[in-house]
Amino acid sequence: MKKLLRIRFFGSQSDNLKSKIENLKSAVVFGIVLTFAFGGAVAHAQPAKVVRIGFLGPTSAASNVARMEALRAGLRDLGYLEGKNLVIESRWAEGKFDRLPELAAELVRLNVDVILTAGTPGIRAAKNATTTIPVVMVTSGDPVAFGFVASLARPGGNITGASTFSPELSAKRLDLLKEILPRTQRVAVLFNPDNSINDRNLPAMEQTAKLLKIGLQRFEVREPDEFKNAFSKMTKQRVDAVALPEDDFLNANQKLIVELAAKHRVPSIGREVFAEAGGLVGYAVNIVDLYRRAAIFVDKILKGAKPADIPVEQPMKFEFFINLKTAKQLAVTIPPNVLARADKVIK
Repeated sequence: MKKLLRIRFFGSQSDNLKSKIENLKSAVVFGIVLTFAFGGAVAHAQPAKVVRIGFLGPTSAASNVARMEALRAGLRDLGYLEGKNLVIESRWAEGKFDRLPELAAELVRLNVDVILTAGTPGIRAAKNATTTIPVVMVTSGDPVAFGFVASLARPGGNITGASTFSPELSAKRLDLLKEILPRTQRVAVLFNPDNSINDRNLPAMEQTAKLLKIGLQRFEVREPDEFKNAFSKMTKQRVDAVALPEDDFLNANQKLIVELAAKHRVPSIGREVFAEAGGLVGYAVNIVDLYRRAAIFVDKILKGAKPADIPVEQPMKFEFFINLKTAKQLAVTIPPNVLARADKVIK
């Protein structure tokens, strides 16, 4: 039978020894706690990988403030914070589309993790600049027709993102104009010939115009100072209204367009934000929402998904805005059935 060894402490010396043992035990425990505490702190202090995103903007930062904030909000929701684990390298062409290839090449040299861009000129520049860095199309008018992706379901290359049905949207605006202004016979179309998406927009609008028995009159604008002359020509030709196709250049100059349309008393239709700025009618997908959703594509790619396997999104909701204040100024009566369908009525 095993015997238990028992130690008993007697007197002041044994009490002193017992105290030393207890102190030693406390020191060991304290050391273990410190090891875990400081070890955890060191591990926590180690910086996470900083993600570098390149944004290639065809227009200007000033005309895209709300959109870029939506993008940043979407990234924040997914844990990407500027100044901590995220850097956004933005390059803006200021409406000079011929600068886009140079700016895209600059982002490639920076070796960013992902390039985001919006619109046909920007996507083409990014596509030509790299076949390895993932590219996210925040908005794209017709990515299959322009060869940016093999198909919407399986893009197949280094590009994915969202399509905005640009030709279909541009044509639908003529439908709405005719419904609101049944006597419309001549509609002016403002467009930038340097944006190749209009190679798709204009034929779609022409086809719809024939069905509606509307004559389209084209007015080219490449620079902001050309809008004034374009509207003067519209007045001389007595157009009944002006329709804006999907084009970021037009969006960047929407305030100027609205002012000139009001001055020349020409009913107008463009994107939804165009009506908010003072145009008569706005119809489009919510572009700001697409910028926020672009963060989801970025997150998937950073977590290992290949752009080739991420389907291109197609918006399901379209926004229809009517500016009643502008309608009153133009003496335009909006049919009740059209007014009832509006997502937002501006008074």
